[in-house]
Amino acid sequence: MNLQETLTAHVKQAVSTIFNINLESVEFQATRKEFIGDITVVVFPMLRFVKGNPVQIGEKIGEYLVENINEVKSFNVVKGFLNIEITDSFYVDFFNTIKDNNSFGYLKPSKEDKAIMVEYSSPNTNKPLHLGHIRNNLLGFSVAEILKASGKKVYKTQIINDRGIHICKSMLAWKLSGNGETPESTGLKGDKLVGNYYVKFDQEYKKEIQELVKNGSTEEDAKKNAPLLLEAQKMLQKWEAGDKETVVLWKKMNGWVYDGFDITYKNLGVDFDTLYYESNTYLLGKEFVEEGLKKGVFVKEEDGSVWCDLTDDGLDKKIVQRADGTAVYMTQDIGTAIQRIKDFPDVGGMVYTVGNEQDYHFQVLFLILKKLGFEWADNLYHLSYGMVDLPSGKMKSREGTVVDADDLINEMAATAEEISEELGKLDGYSEAEKKELYKTIGLGALKYYILKVDPKKRILFDPKDSIDFQGNTGPFIQYTYARIQAILRKSDLTKDVTINSTDLELHPKEKELLKQLQLFPEVIQNAAENHSPALIANFTYDLVKGFNSFYQNVSILGAETEPKKVFRVQLSKTVAQTIKNSFSVLGIQVPERM
Repeated sequence: MNLQETLTAHVKQAVSTIFNINLESVEFQATRKEFIGDITVVVFPMLRFVKGNPVQIGEKIGEYLVENINEVKSFNVVKGFLNIEITDSFYVDFFNTIKDNNSFGYLKPSKEDKAIMVEYSSPNTNKPLHLGHIRNNLLGFSVAEILKASGKKVYKTQIINDRGIHICKSMLAWKLSGNGETPESTGLKGDKLVGNYYVKFDQEYKKEIQELVKNGSTEEDAKKNAPLLLEAQKMLQKWEAGDKETVVLWKKMNGWVYDGFDITYKNLGVDFDTLYYESNTYLLGKEFVEEGLKKGVFVKEEDGSVWCDLTDDGLDKKIVQRADGTAVYMTQDIGTAIQRIKDFPDVGGMVYTVGNEQDYHFQVLFLILKKLGFEWADNLYHLSYGMVDLPSGKMKSREGTVVDADDLINEMAATAEEISEELGKLDGYSEAEKKELYKTIGLGALKYYILKVDPKKRILFDPKDSIDFQGNTGPFIQYTYARIQAILRKSDLTKDVTINSTDLELHPKEKELLKQLQLFPEVIQNAAENHSPALIANFTYDLVKGFNSFYQNVSILGAETEPKKVFRVQLSKTVAQTIKNSFSVLGIQVPERM
């Protein structure tokens, strides 16, 4: 039980005993620096139930706590704020319960709880992953890890968009001008090779449009009637009809892309438990159109198209089946959601990691699933996130101006190398060790820079800014972790010793660190509830700032007594473990040396 939970029970007991009133809740805030205290009870909300002067009410509660509660050392009241000072022994006792617990802050899944499925990445198979995909992957993976740490069973999944006109464009360009090129013959990753042909299609398509406009076509007609586009549409029709030659080419080129994706995912440090493919799911959901019609959730128009009228819910009318009987994306998403519950009956909720341009789509999807009567539809969440921009401007896949994920990962490692060499921090490292460390620092910088920002906010990403060994950055936190490991290596402490809480008088910086550590389990739960890795990232930065202040103000290995030295070494070790735990759920590694 943390300090706030402990005090909530005691303050409620105090109010019940003194005023014969049962409080529903107690409001706390951090004690302002100019006052003595570790935590502050806000008295004003109690005035709805307890009549009287807030200062006198605070005084009475404070006196009760000092007399009856061992943890409370003293109190003072400023206006309607009851500042409470907690005994050092409370913090030392808390520390003794966590210092040997390498999974402090994490909860194990309960058998009674339903699992959560987290979807992220979900790329198209006509191009490599880019910077936008990186934010998606890092967010989805981290939220899945945070949910696990909060005590949930989690399945990580993606739906791969492996069909449609986009992949046919790449296939057609390769067929017309590829001359049998393969990833092996070119030395290119498969996703990059296929992506090059997507760009090639767009270049040739634009030339055809210009030619048609020159010959008197309107631009709109030219875009629709360009021979390349018509050929790509014909190829899509052949694929849907199961044409053998087309399907063989589709499988071959998609196979190249999957191999390329796997390398990128491995380098990025993300994984999946299960995969879904749009080619297998695009017909799902049609059976539920019939069911929706029977239930009156959907309405058939005169032309045969089927719609869901959501105007009473503040939305609009949404088509779920075209007049020719074909499904739309919404139908497919309805069917895929239902299929996932069939495949994983223990799943009771889903998180969709998709950019904020799809906010409305998910509002509609979740509402339709509720109207169709699926109870789990109440536990669907759209993890909406903003775009990632670069100083050079917006990215466009068709024009080949995207920031390739692999290139960015390599650039981050190169930037880490450049800065580390300038700082001269790596004497005595072998070349292999340096290379591994540059990758760890570079990836840590990239991930932290993206995850420390609230998901809903747009990001301007500057690789150089992210790799800074000072300030709120991944490398600064990694460096602090490595510094603690150096302290532990120098320490002659060979085993953990339980500190007697009466033996120590805590330095203010030690107490601040312990107060920060106490928050970690609550931060994990809040981050899970809010689907926000930023809460973990910023907690870790605050913890590291607290440790560095402690490091500068007290001597760890040169402590004046043996119990103090033991305590400070163990405290440093626990801080390092908590940094490692918090970075672990962000998908960031911490180096033992830097």
